[in-house]
Amino acid sequence: MDLLENLRMSWRSIVGHKLRSTLTTLGVIIGVAAVIAFVTLGASLQADIVNTIAGNNQDVMYVSASSQTEGGIPQLGQGGQSVFTQHDVAQIRQVEGVAAAVPVGGIATSQVSYQNDSVGRQWVTVSRPQYFQLKGQRIVEGRSYRAGQREVVLNRPAAQMFAENVTVGENITLARAANGQPINATVVGIAEASQEGAGALTGSARPSIYAPTNPFYERTVISPTTQEQQRVYSQVLVSAGSIEEIEAVQGRIISYLTERSDARILKAEGYQFEVTTYDQLVDQIRQVSNTFTAYITGIAVISLVVGAIGIANIMLVSVTERTREIGIMKAVGAKRGDIMQLFLLEAILLGLFGSVFGALVGIGGGYAATVLIDLPLRIRPLWFVVSIVVGPLVGVFAGVYPAWSAATVDPIDALRHE
Repeated sequence: MDLLENLRMSWRSIVGHKLRSTLTTLGVIIGVAAVIAFVTLGASLQADIVNTIAGNNQDVMYVSASSQTEGGIPQLGQGGQSVFTQHDVAQIRQVEGVAAAVPVGGIATSQVSYQNDSVGRQWVTVSRPQYFQLKGQRIVEGRSYRAGQREVVLNRPAAQMFAENVTVGENITLARAANGQPINATVVGIAEASQEGAGALTGSARPSIYAPTNPFYERTVISPTTQEQQRVYSQVLVSAGSIEEIEAVQGRIISYLTERSDARILKAEGYQFEVTTYDQLVDQIRQVSNTFTAYITGIAVISLVVGAIGIANIMLVSVTERTREIGIMKAVGAKRGDIMQLFLLEAILLGLFGSVFGALVGIGGGYAATVLIDLPLRIRPLWFVVSIVVGPLVGVFAGVYPAWSAATVDPIDALRHE
């Protein structure tokens, strides 16, 4: 008996018991469909998060000096010790591959007042006008502030945090937390994150007030290098010339900070420099996504095992039902290998059909889920190929014993079987 003849007989047996064959493959279909659907959903969710976080600012790095966070997750918001002098910022701009570098500091205020309404403790971010571009924010009303002017920009939540919305051209009053000194400023612009949802991770979803360093920011130290009184900042926002240069620029900045900077002398014991890129945060998200995928895959493997047991059970039933047929085949010259090949092919075909239909159902389920929660569809072809390969392997695993059992049937006993 050749392979094609065995294949034809296996196909005839499967088609002859359509309902039984369909029910047998359900375990494989469910297992493969679950893996494909959840991998598709996970890949789509990951792509959406990566796009939301990084957007068009994947070449931006955050330079800070801070202690290690418990989870080791990179921080992109405010924080860190104020150790970067104006001299450091100027030197970072000179680092090869750096396109732009702006200092970022902050002023703690006890309250912010508008007309007769006051809001408690707020943090005012001070930086240069270029800050908005590097942070992926755009001025949707008015303009950016100018250095040397008592002007501020609010994000949308800050403009709406009073009883009456603040509009461009209105004046607000900031009270310094340190001494209560009032600072009058004119709102000259309203900023919004250019990537929807990015604020949830970068802080722009909270009420935020932005101001120029001059004349608002007063924190200074003596620069160890120049011996001059200079402003000192908690963070430096750096843009690389291109995405491909990020890793090299990151290394050069770390080298400068640890070897020649003012910050290495000013930072506290136990603090260390961090040059955080969006890629590092994205890697953390990928790890979480991969853990989630591994968990779902583990559950799907249980379903595949159940499917394999179902195939093995049906194949044993098939061997019992076709015992007389096996005896006739052996009587006319069929060898043990032919019988074993016949039943193995049937088990493999059941596994293959289950995996193919499961993959199609999984892609359909993944597509429906991404449409339902409005995510970009991302399919991982490798998982699709793996799932197709897994089906026949499940068939081999499940069909070996029934096929061996059929091949070892005594032909005389088989012919006597009713």
